[in-house]
Amino acid sequence: MRMRRMRNLEPRMEKCAAYRIAEPRARKGTWRSLKPDCAALWVEVGCGKGKFTAETAQANPDVLLVAVERCREAMVVAMEKARDMGLTNVFYIDMDVADIEEVFGPGEIDRLFINFPDPWPRKKNAKRRLTHRNFLDKYCRVVREGGEFHFKTDNAPLFDFSLEEFAACGLETRAVTRDLHADGIVGITTGYEEKFHAQGVPINRCEVVCKPFVLPVEEKKRTDPDQ
Repeated sequence: MRMRRMRNLEPRMEKCAAYRIAEPRARKGTWRSLKPDCAALWVEVGCGKGKFTAETAQANPDVLLVAVERCREAMVVAMEKARDMGLTNVFYIDMDVADIEEVFGPGEIDRLFINFPDPWPRKKNAKRRLTHRNFLDKYCRVVREGGEFHFKTDNAPLFDFSLEEFAACGLETRAVTRDLHADGIVGITTGYEEKFHAQGVPINRCEVVCKPFVLPVEEKKRTDPDQ
């Protein structure tokens, strides 16, 4: 997410320090200690200004929710929402999702949310898409087997690409829809999602069941320097 630089960013971040995990790598494998009685650990990547994050945490008080956002200007707005709502089961990390295996242990996450990521439309940038098989491999290492990640986008070409990637990696896809809100708002929405829906833009959504998998041979050859 691109936002204007905030002159008062650091003071605002400091006021929300209780919600920010400054050293997330030190938490690897022990995230549930933040809420020992939690029923599940959910992670949202690219939380933006945090509408979905805060409302999801509020609606699921027995769940520990960790939100990832590399834009600190967006993250501080998200943290302020959580603080103003008095939430105690949500925390935030400013990091790149590419580093997710450095922060979460194998099978530590129960559910992952990927909401409206950058579509990176140019073919040469396909590997940057958060549903590219290289990212799927990372997710399936940190999300427990049988756990899920939920994906939403307004971008039809990205959704088509993603479904192909899921299939290529042998991942089961459920609840596939190309117009989630056709009969009215379904579930908790992001800020972007509300705007898209108001403009008549259909929302694509699906759920993917995680399991260990081996990257397709051609992808391994491209990513393994020893091949």
